[in-house]
This record gives sequence, structure tokens and C-alpha cells, in this order.
Amino acid sequence: MSTPTRQRIVEAGAELVRHKGYAGTGVKEIVAVAQAPFGSLYHHFPGGKEQLGEEVIRYGGAEYGKLGPLIFDAAPDVVTGVRMFFDGAADNLVESNWTAGCPIATVALEVANTSEPLRQATAEVFTSWIDGLAPRFAAAGLPDARAREIAITFIAALEGAFVLSQSWRDAAPLRIAGATVARELEAALA
Repeated sequence: MSTPTRQRIVEAGAELVRHKGYAGTGVKEIVAVAQAPFGSLYHHFPGGKEQLGEEVIRYGGAEYGKLGPLIFDAAPDVVTGVRMFFDGAADNLVESNWTAGCPIATVALEVANTSEPLRQATAEVFTSWIDGLAPRFAAAGLPDARAREIAITFIAALEGAFVLSQSWRDAAPLRIAGATVARELEAALA
């Protein structure tokens, strides 16, 4: 069964925005990659690129958010899971020749002051990731408030490390950030 046109457009948009950013991705390019007629874009997204952008952010955020459970469930403990997550992000970034960074941070930096709907969508995704991590850290033994602090630290360190790693073309910031968050989590659990 073939993927519906609307979904193909969102998926193509998410992949392009992940690698090229929101401003660097045009709607003609999205529909071409989606193998969809150009008119279908405005049929499915009457609000144009901004409406599509919101959907792309939420879709990309949900897809990227699936990585956490996959990695943490495979880890023997949450501290190891943190290390595995950051190391995996570093490896993926290197393997993509520095183009496959965070699909949300790229857009968040571009649109924070220019598009309230897109800013709001990025904020919702970041919040959903924190909301997914905090209970995992609490289940490992942290009080809820401290678990949320560590989850925020995790996301902030990850996003900042992506920026540095992509800028420097060096995975060290991701590996260092992961080791630092893991040590903080380990100390909090001790």
C-alpha cells in the first residue's frame, strides 16, 4: 500500500529540513522529493510553508523522540543509556557528514523570533522530550523535580553539543556533553 500524499510531503519536508533547515528548504523541493503534484501542497496545507513547517516539526520531533525509548530500553541502566544516546548521536552525525543534527534545534534557532506557530511547535517538541525523559530518571530513583532538572540538562546539553559538533566538524562536544550528563545523573542517583 502506498503512502498517502500528505504523509509523503510531511516526511520529505522533515528529512529536508533536518539536513538543510527551514529557510534552506523550499516547497517545490519538498513536493519533488515527495513525488507529489505541486498543487497537493496547498490542498493539504492551505496555510502554506508555515503550516507544513509546523507539521514537519511535530512529525520530526515524534520520530526523533522514539530514539530515547529504543536506546534506554536496550541499556542496562539510565546512566549507560545517557552515554549510549550521546555516543549514538555523535556517530550518526559523523556518518552523515555533519548534516544529520537535531531536526528541531535547526528550526528553533531559525524561527524563534520570526514565526510564533513554528516557535511554539519547537517548544512543544522539546517539552515532550523532557516529559519523556524525566519519568525514566525518576523511575531510576530520583525525586520528580530533580529528574526533570536532569532531563532539561540532557536536552540542553544535547542541543548545544549538536551546534558545536556541526560547527567544528568534530564529535567531541557530543561525547563530552554525554559524559558530563551521565556523571551528573550518576551523582544524583548516588
